Amino acid sequence: MSKHPHFSDVKTLRKRARHNVENGAVTSSYDADRPTVLKLLNDAIATEMVCVLRYRRHHFMAKGIHSKGIADEFLLHSNAELGHADLLCERIVQLGGEPDLSPLTLIHRSHAEYIEGDSLAEMIREDLIAERVAIDSYREFIAYLQDKDPTTRRILEAILAVEEGHADEWADLLGRMPAEPRNLTAQPAVG
Repeated sequence: MSKHPHFSDVKTLRKRARHNVENGAVTSSYDADRPTVLKLLNDAIATEMVCVLRYRRHHFMAKGIHSKGIADEFLLHSNAELGHADLLCERIVQLGGEPDLSPLTLIHRSHAEYIEGDSLAEMIREDLIAERVAIDSYREFIAYLQDKDPTTRRILEAILAVEEGHADEWADLLGRMPAEPRNLTAQPAVG
């Protein structure tokens, strides 16, 4: 018996480690509902991948006097979102699951939408909206986990911090964008 109520004795730790050894990192002390966590992680991957694709499109479609620097930002953000998806995939495998990267279901599982935007300002606005969706999604996932899966929670907290930074950048940039001219077409005279 351990001298401390929160710690197992070494003999017990060793015995538990040998039990269900095929489960890898998932030990008997894992307290979260693993199927739910795996589903939520796969949904988060879908969200990240939709954002990767949208940012990539925006990178190539950015036009106008302010486009070069913003196009570079779109590419940086796309790469960051891909990195997030990779982290989530790795965690799923650690938990004994399989990452779902099927293009057939990405858009349906994603929390963010894939809206292209016709102008630079619209692209930035759509990316800001997607970041805000991701922020709320990650906050809810973190709250759900509480202390039941601290490793997944820390991964999500790190991703959340980056998403909050992205949202702040886009909000700042959107606020500094010059107003776009409205498409005014001549209306026929009523008479």
